[in-house]
Amino acid sequence: MPEEKRFDVAIIGAGPGGYVAAIRAAQLGLSVVLFEERETLGGTCLNIGCIPSKALLESSERFVSTRDGSAPHGIVVGSVGLDLEAMMARKDGVVKQLTGGVGALMKGNGVTVVEGRAELSAGGAVRTAGGVYEAGAVVLAIGSVEQELPFLPFDHRRIVSSTDALSFESVPERLVVVGAGAIGLELGSVWSRLGSAVTVIEIMDSILPGMDRKSAKVLEKELKRQGIEFMLSSKVTGAESGENETVLTVEGGDGKAVKVSGDRVLVAVGRRPNIGPDIEAAGIVVENGRIRIDERFRTSVDGVYAIGDVVRGPMLAHKAEEEGAAVAEIIAGNGGHVNYGTIPSVVYTWPEMASAGYTEEGLVSAGIPYRHGEFPFRVNARALALGSSAGSVKILAHERSDEILGAHIVGPWASDLIAEIVSVMEFKGSAEDVARTVHAHPTLSEAVKEAALAVDGRPIHSLSRKVKT
Repeated sequence: MPEEKRFDVAIIGAGPGGYVAAIRAAQLGLSVVLFEERETLGGTCLNIGCIPSKALLESSERFVSTRDGSAPHGIVVGSVGLDLEAMMARKDGVVKQLTGGVGALMKGNGVTVVEGRAELSAGGAVRTAGGVYEAGAVVLAIGSVEQELPFLPFDHRRIVSSTDALSFESVPERLVVVGAGAIGLELGSVWSRLGSAVTVIEIMDSILPGMDRKSAKVLEKELKRQGIEFMLSSKVTGAESGENETVLTVEGGDGKAVKVSGDRVLVAVGRRPNIGPDIEAAGIVVENGRIRIDERFRTSVDGVYAIGDVVRGPMLAHKAEEEGAAVAEIIAGNGGHVNYGTIPSVVYTWPEMASAGYTEEGLVSAGIPYRHGEFPFRVNARALALGSSAGSVKILAHERSDEILGAHIVGPWASDLIAEIVSVMEFKGSAEDVARTVHAHPTLSEAVKEAALAVDGRPIHSLSRKVKT
């Protein structure tokens, strides 16, 4: 029986944006075909990004906590060894389970999956090696790829990408990381915990450029305490690779150049949209390296939509997921919307760092009057019991309306704690709303409540200059 090649929706790319769009469109009664050139679904996130990196972060943290963190709890352990092969096998197992789960979801929702490269043709059809597929709507969810530096190209042996750094066969004696964004810090943390001497080079004067500066400084201090070295306001101007090492020339803010060598150099300077020549050839307008879309995710070609890393906004899996669900609703004739002001960003180091909404710098730049409340984990009972009390919760609220405009957390499980504040922000809630919500004791979430109380100068478990009467 010949394969059906006419669908209501055709989606190119089976990452978080694409597969979520496929599921939601199928739930809405549309016939859907999903194209993916990898052998497994899930895109960069599940295969070579979010999931394998978090698996290694968890394993490496357990290694360190077993080796160094047991004694204070009265737990005596002998020599702690590292079986890197087993750690990598566990990581691969987690990836296999989750990518297989996406495949099961496609089958269960009646989505037709076509493996192989797919390209957009003129007129909005999709061309593959197996023929041309037609659809009433095409969604481009083609993701992003690792950014390479022209003077520091990947050789995948000495100069490596984030994908390479997920599968080292041995622990590098010296690892140099170029870029102090989330990817660089997370992978730097993994290999530092496992024994590498890690040096992070960043051209800006702070780690995590664009995130809350004070929170970033707190995290930097903690990572330094763990043994990671930082060279800020520094740029790589040259590189020489030998048989056993790569030597970088690094120019500091003072203009002086120094040599930094490593067994491996991880280039983690971000990602770029995965836009091939077929996109512009089909008439899609690309601006500043990304596909131009309107508020309903429509490109310049009628019937073609785009979501995820190839369009404006942060390159985050959960952002792509929300856009995937929204575009499916729009194609089905419903309303679809993403609130970009409440998309959280998380750095999965330890402690973690999570942010949503405005930073203080952003509020000042925009001329928005605000108050802020902050509460440290060092006086939170659960954090002390966990033995992880670095960092704090900061909440930024409008000076007059008290609406929460931003939140920034450095501390244990910040990735989970930020969700409460994001929920309140989504409903344009206030710091007072959080302050009046009962939080269980003892929990880490009490620090969120106390930060909300501190916005009004009335925290219970810390001192404040302002006393509300």
